[in-house]
Amino acid sequence: MADESVLVEERLLKLLLRLRKLGPGSLPFEDIPVTPPQCLLLDWVAGAPGCGIQEMAAGLGLTAPTVSVGVRRLEEAGLLEREPDPKDRRSIRLFLTAQGQTLQQRARGLRWQKVQRLLAGLTPQERETLLDLLERAINATEES
Repeated sequence: MADESVLVEERLLKLLLRLRKLGPGSLPFEDIPVTPPQCLLLDWVAGAPGCGIQEMAAGLGLTAPTVSVGVRRLEEAGLLEREPDPKDRRSIRLFLTAQGQTLQQRARGLRWQKVQRLLAGLTPQERETLLDLLERAINATEES
Protein backbone atom coordinates (compact mmCIF):
# COMPACT_ATOMS: atom_id res chain seq x y z
CA MET A 1 0.00 0.00 0.00
CA ALA A 2 2.83 2.42 0.86
CA ASP A 3 4.54 1.62 -2.47
CA GLU A 4 1.31 2.42 -4.33
CA SER A 5 1.08 5.78 -2.56
CA VAL A 6 4.65 6.65 -3.56
CA LEU A 7 3.90 5.72 -7.17
CA VAL A 8 0.84 7.97 -7.21
CA GLU A 9 2.80 10.85 -5.67
CA GLU A 10 5.66 10.39 -8.15
CA ARG A 11 3.20 10.30 -11.04
CA LEU A 12 1.56 13.51 -9.85
CA LEU A 13 4.94 15.25 -9.48
CA LYS A 14 5.92 14.17 -12.99
CA LEU A 15 2.59 15.42 -14.37
CA LEU A 16 3.04 18.77 -12.62
CA LEU A 17 6.51 19.09 -14.12
CA ARG A 18 5.17 18.30 -17.58
CA LEU A 19 2.39 20.84 -17.04
CA ARG A 20 4.96 23.55 -16.32
CA LYS A 21 6.75 22.71 -19.55
CA LEU A 22 3.64 23.07 -21.71
CA GLY A 23 3.61 26.15 -23.87
CA PRO A 24 4.40 29.45 -22.23
CA GLY A 25 5.08 28.09 -18.76
CA SER A 26 7.79 30.39 -17.54
CA LEU A 27 6.36 33.44 -19.32
CA PRO A 28 9.59 34.55 -21.00
CA PHE A 29 9.51 38.27 -21.67
CA GLU A 30 12.58 39.14 -23.67
CA ASP A 31 12.90 42.75 -22.63
CA ILE A 32 11.70 42.58 -19.01
CA PRO A 33 12.81 39.95 -16.47
CA VAL A 34 9.54 38.88 -14.87
CA THR A 35 9.19 35.64 -12.98
CA PRO A 36 5.94 33.69 -12.51
CA PRO A 37 5.76 34.82 -8.84
CA GLN A 38 6.15 38.43 -9.99
CA CYS A 39 3.32 37.86 -12.48
CA LEU A 40 1.22 36.76 -9.52
CA LEU A 41 1.89 40.13 -7.86
CA LEU A 42 1.00 41.95 -11.07
CA ASP A 43 -2.24 39.95 -11.29
CA TRP A 44 -3.12 40.89 -7.72
CA VAL A 45 -2.60 44.60 -8.31
CA ALA A 46 -4.52 44.41 -11.59
CA GLY A 47 -7.47 42.91 -9.70
CA ALA A 48 -7.17 45.25 -6.73
CA PRO A 49 -5.72 48.58 -7.88
CA GLY A 50 -4.70 50.73 -4.95
CA CYS A 51 -4.07 47.77 -2.65
CA GLY A 52 -1.35 47.82 -0.04
CA ILE A 53 1.46 45.40 0.63
CA GLN A 54 -0.19 43.98 3.77
CA GLU A 55 -3.45 43.35 1.90
CA MET A 56 -1.61 41.65 -0.95
CA ALA A 57 0.46 39.52 1.41
CA ALA A 58 -2.63 38.37 3.31
CA GLY A 59 -4.53 37.61 0.12
CA LEU A 60 -1.69 35.61 -1.39
CA GLY A 61 -0.70 33.84 1.81
CA LEU A 62 2.78 35.38 1.76
CA THR A 63 4.75 37.44 4.24
CA ALA A 64 4.81 41.20 3.89
CA PRO A 65 8.63 41.24 3.49
CA THR A 66 8.39 38.73 0.62
CA VAL A 67 5.77 40.83 -1.14
CA SER A 68 7.72 44.01 -0.44
CA VAL A 69 10.82 42.62 -2.18
CA GLY A 70 8.76 41.56 -5.21
CA VAL A 71 7.00 44.92 -5.34
CA ARG A 72 10.33 46.76 -5.18
CA ARG A 73 11.68 44.73 -8.10
CA LEU A 74 8.54 45.33 -10.15
CA GLU A 75 8.73 49.02 -9.33
CA GLU A 76 12.38 49.13 -10.43
CA ALA A 77 11.36 47.44 -13.70
CA GLY A 78 8.78 50.18 -14.26
CA LEU A 79 5.78 47.84 -13.92
CA LEU A 80 4.36 49.04 -10.59
CA GLU A 81 4.17 52.40 -8.93
CA ARG A 82 3.62 53.37 -5.33
CA GLU A 83 1.44 56.26 -4.29
CA PRO A 84 0.91 57.52 -0.78
CA ASP A 85 -2.47 56.63 0.67
CA PRO A 86 -4.39 59.92 0.91
CA LYS A 87 -6.05 58.72 4.12
CA ASP A 88 -2.83 57.59 5.79
CA ARG A 89 0.42 59.05 4.48
CA ARG A 90 2.40 56.29 6.21
CA SER A 91 0.77 53.71 3.92
CA ILE A 92 1.27 53.20 0.22
CA ARG A 93 -1.08 52.11 -2.51
CA LEU A 94 0.07 50.07 -5.49
CA PHE A 95 -0.90 50.56 -9.12
CA LEU A 96 0.22 49.05 -12.41
CA THR A 97 2.00 51.38 -14.79
CA ALA A 98 0.94 51.36 -18.45
CA GLN A 99 3.86 49.01 -19.12
CA GLY A 100 2.77 46.82 -16.20
CA GLN A 101 -0.79 46.65 -17.52
CA THR A 102 0.42 45.59 -20.95
CA LEU A 103 2.70 42.94 -19.51
CA GLN A 104 0.06 41.61 -17.11
CA GLN A 105 -2.50 41.32 -19.92
CA ARG A 106 0.04 39.56 -22.13
CA ALA A 107 0.92 37.09 -19.37
CA ARG A 108 -2.75 36.44 -18.71
CA GLY A 109 -3.31 35.76 -22.40
CA LEU A 110 -0.43 33.28 -22.50
CA ARG A 111 -1.78 31.44 -19.45
CA TRP A 112 -5.26 31.37 -21.03
CA GLN A 113 -3.82 29.81 -24.19
CA LYS A 114 -2.02 27.19 -22.10
CA VAL A 115 -5.22 26.24 -20.29
CA GLN A 116 -7.17 26.05 -23.53
CA ARG A 117 -4.54 23.74 -25.04
CA LEU A 118 -4.55 21.58 -21.93
CA LEU A 119 -8.33 21.16 -21.89
CA ALA A 120 -8.74 20.79 -25.67
CA GLY A 121 -8.16 17.02 -25.56
CA LEU A 122 -10.93 16.41 -23.02
CA THR A 123 -14.66 16.11 -23.44
CA PRO A 124 -16.84 18.59 -21.53
CA GLN A 125 -17.66 15.86 -19.01
CA GLU A 126 -13.97 14.98 -18.55
CA ARG A 127 -13.19 18.67 -18.02
CA GLU A 128 -15.81 18.89 -15.28
CA THR A 129 -14.48 15.71 -13.65
CA LEU A 130 -10.90 17.03 -13.75
CA LEU A 131 -11.93 20.37 -12.25
CA ASP A 132 -14.13 18.75 -9.59
CA LEU A 133 -11.35 16.39 -8.47
CA LEU A 134 -8.73 19.14 -8.48
CA GLU A 135 -11.02 21.40 -6.47
CA ARG A 136 -11.68 18.62 -3.97
CA ALA A 137 -7.97 17.95 -3.55
CA ILE A 138 -7.20 21.65 -3.06
CA ASN A 139 -10.09 22.11 -0.60
CA ALA A 140 -8.93 19.11 1.44
CA THR A 141 -5.39 20.46 1.53
CA GLU A 142 -6.53 23.93 2.56
CA GLU A 143 -8.67 22.47 5.36
CA SER A 144 -5.86 20.35 6.80
